[in-house]
Amino acid sequence: MTKARTDFLACILSLAASVACNAQSPASKADSFTTPPALARELRGVWVASVSNIDWPSKPGLSTADQQRELLTILDRCAELKLNAVILQVRPGADALYASELEPWSEYLTGEMGTAPDPYYDPLEFAVTEAHRRGLELHAWFNPYRARHPSARSPISSGHLSVTRPDLVKKYGTHLWMDPGEADVREHTMRVILDVVKRYDIDAVHLDDYFYPYKEKDSAGNTIDFPDGRSWDRYVASGGALVRDDWRRNNVDQLVEELYRGIRATKPHVKFGISPFGIWRPGFPPQVKGFDAFAQLYADSRKWLVNGWLDYFTPQLYWQINRPGLAFRELLDWWVSQNEKGRHMWVGLFTGRVNATPQSWGAQEILDQIAIARWQKGSTGHVHFSMRAFLPGLPGRDSLHERLMSGPYGVPALVPATPWLDSVPPAQPVITVRRGAADASVSVDLLPQGTEETWLWLVRTHASDGWRSEVIPGWKRALEMGSERAVDMIMVSSIDRSGNESHRAMSRIEPPR
Repeated sequence: MTKARTDFLACILSLAASVACNAQSPASKADSFTTPPALARELRGVWVASVSNIDWPSKPGLSTADQQRELLTILDRCAELKLNAVILQVRPGADALYASELEPWSEYLTGEMGTAPDPYYDPLEFAVTEAHRRGLELHAWFNPYRARHPSARSPISSGHLSVTRPDLVKKYGTHLWMDPGEADVREHTMRVILDVVKRYDIDAVHLDDYFYPYKEKDSAGNTIDFPDGRSWDRYVASGGALVRDDWRRNNVDQLVEELYRGIRATKPHVKFGISPFGIWRPGFPPQVKGFDAFAQLYADSRKWLVNGWLDYFTPQLYWQINRPGLAFRELLDWWVSQNEKGRHMWVGLFTGRVNATPQSWGAQEILDQIAIARWQKGSTGHVHFSMRAFLPGLPGRDSLHERLMSGPYGVPALVPATPWLDSVPPAQPVITVRRGAADASVSVDLLPQGTEETWLWLVRTHASDGWRSEVIPGWKRALEMGSERAVDMIMVSSIDRSGNESHRAMSRIEPPR
């Protein structure tokens, strides 16, 4: 990297750190006593992968109590880090980490496909309830086409799609894969996902980068073509005019567009997000080289973004800032420039590489990528892959957890609002404030108004050290502040599920007598 480029990068990181500090200081002083500084709007998410038991559960066959204990540890860790969204994998391969009449229980839970947890509980219902209790969004993560992962070991159950509709599932290398060219596959995936949207109080539906599978090779080292001859021949016989690669991309496009419209029609506040491979095509932008997801996975992710068929876009930019041909900043800048509909741009970070292998990065790489994402206009958040990097009791990660908490995650942030889903703010709440009789403690009753649910409370307090902000779950109806900080002003606003903020309820607090 040239000296000029190094100096430019240093300038970006310095500016981003300065902006973040000024906008999010725990005790920033505003120009006016009655005008607190704005709280940052930034999605801070993490993927929790269940396939191969990467993150949760830590292994198949754990007891219900151990599964729940592990998940609570994950959610507590996220709250401690001041993250605000958890992306939980609930369908690794035509199976379910929740109660479903459409697909069998996942073997990554109990060790045996089709076997429910015993004692019984619904993991997704439990995850949603406990995430919301902590003020965290819960995004349900689905693999739309994978039918079975090579890590699966138990016998395939009678309710699995490869048994009930073997005509829709193909063996491809080491995987079983649904054929995206079959209309019944698209219909089945739609039914599965919309069933979850209807029955669970999730905040978003999430798809990752697996559409058509990554290419596999045979024993001779030759690339295996995806075995979709039956559906392709039917398409040609019907008079279809597309060439085969374009037809494959169109199959995926149809699912993405229909899912977006179906989710909005089912529950308008539920977001739809996709995290595609970080490169659309080599040469976009010109200096980028690497894997061609457009040609290899038949994923025209730029088209989905340009057409606005999603609410957030999380390109997996899993390369270092200074990686030749794959530079993090250049890719992020290009993706932002393609975002014609102004959807949320929440970049994917390969946080799991911190101190994981001899080719690992240090924690500073992730801190710097967060700084660049903050500096980049049009980028409003990031997602870490994966939760394992933050779990206690695992090998050291270069003090990543501590450095995040003392740096970019020093104070909370609100998820950016999604005005194209809902732009109407909730009603201004009513607060009742009581000062302690003998000290500087304060009690606050929180009372929502109107018919809309309060998702979060944004509480701002003023004292001699300036303003501080706190985000607390909307189910709470009371707030207790100790006497260690003599608060003289409090402002409280309601935040709804789409991130809209109400007018602030305000109260001056007289000093103790």
